[in-house]
Amino acid sequence: MDNKVELTVQGVMNSRVQSNAYALLLKDGGPRRLPVIIGLSEALSIAVALEGTAPNRPMTHDLIVGITNAFSLQMKEVFIYRFEDGVFFSELVFWDNDGKEVRIDSRTSDAVALALRLKCPIYTFESLMQRCAIVPGAPAESDDALPPDDVDPEEIGDPQLLRKWLRRQEAYEIEAMLEKAVGEEKYELAKIFQDELVRREPADNPK
Repeated sequence: MDNKVELTVQGVMNSRVQSNAYALLLKDGGPRRLPVIIGLSEALSIAVALEGTAPNRPMTHDLIVGITNAFSLQMKEVFIYRFEDGVFFSELVFWDNDGKEVRIDSRTSDAVALALRLKCPIYTFESLMQRCAIVPGAPAESDDALPPDDVDPEEIGDPQLLRKWLRRQEAYEIEAMLEKAVGEEKYELAKIFQDELVRREPADNPK
C-alpha cells in the first residue's frame, strides 16, 4: 500500500516557465519539494493566509471558511492524490455532523488555501513525491547508460530515458527543444520538455 506523506507550505514564487503564473512550493520533512503551478488570484490568497493578514473584505476562500464554521463542518485533511498531464488533483476531506467522511474534488491551489485557513494537514502519496518532487541543489544523477549530451532528443525512443537525459541538460537548451517541438507540432515531445522545465523551476528560482 502506498504510504502517505505530510506536506507543509514553504511559499509562493514567480514562475519562470509560464507567464502570469506562480509556483506554490510544498515540502516534506526532508529536502524534497513539490512544485505546483498556480494562478495569480490563488497565489495572492495563499500569500495572505501565510502572512496571517485579514483582507478588508473576505476573499472567496475566507467565505468558504465562514460557511464551514457556520455549519459546524470540520475539514480533516487535504489530499493530493494524482498528477496527470501537468495537473495535480486534490480532495478536501470533511467530517459532517454525523461523523461521516465526505470527499470533495478540488483544485490543489484552492485546497491549500483552505488548509492554511482551517489549519488542517496536507498529504500526498509517497509514489507521487518520488515521481514529481525535486531536491533543490542536489547533484544530477550519474548514469553511464544515458545517451550522450549531443544526441537528438527525438532519437531517444523511451520517454522515461528521455526524462532522465533531460535532467543533465541546461534550462536554455530545453527551452530551445520545446520551441522547436511546438513549431514542428510534435506536442507529445513538447509536453516532456515542458514537464522538465516545470519540475526544476523552484531550484532555478530560490527564495
